[in-house]
Amino acid sequence: MIELDLSGLKCPLPVLRTRKALLAATPGDRLRVICTDPLAGIDVPNLIRETGDVLEEQKQETARISFVIRKAGGSK
Repeated sequence: MIELDLSGLKCPLPVLRTRKALLAATPGDRLRVICTDPLAGIDVPNLIRETGDVLEEQKQETARISFVIRKAGGSK
């Protein structure tokens, strides 16, 4: 699993870095993204809908949001 700790970054950086990591990933790779920006809870799922990848898990903790994303085959 690829770990991406984006704590402390503000919108739009978490989504831009997540998109970049997904572009570099191969189908089937899993990516764990950790963010502290509250807008990431909206922006990252929207990104996943755009790219066609799979959001396997989204967890809200006190000051952090974590996502587990699986790179889909034949991604856009």
